[in-house]
Amino acid sequence: MTKGQIEAKISEGVSKFEVEFMGRGPQKIKTILVGDLVIIRLMGFLSQAERQIVENNEGVELLKKMRTMLFEKNLSHFHNVINDILPFKILSTHSDVSTITGEKMIIITFDSNIEETIIKLGDE
Repeated sequence: MTKGQIEAKISEGVSKFEVEFMGRGPQKIKTILVGDLVIIRLMGFLSQAERQIVENNEGVELLKKMRTMLFEKNLSHFHNVINDILPFKILSTHSDVSTITGEKMIIITFDSNIEETIIKLGDE
């Protein structure tokens, strides 16, 4: 698979994960593979009710806490989605939500430089 195909496949898998485990998928998703990192940007993933909740500071805190708890509770499922596509050891997963832009960022670090591995496999 090419780098672009892998990125597209990760976007598809993460979108399905979001629907199944988080209750709603993003309107748009972009995945970028850089070295030993995978960066996933989900746009338009807040529901109408969530957008109303974040109109004050208490709601922002509540939404972030709820989304973090849901994500961490289902982290093993998320890792399975990623490892079905990239069979490398995941070292860490970081996630944050912007209630201002309605975006979510997920950054995954691996024990190998995936980008170099893909380039080497393509040369063979």
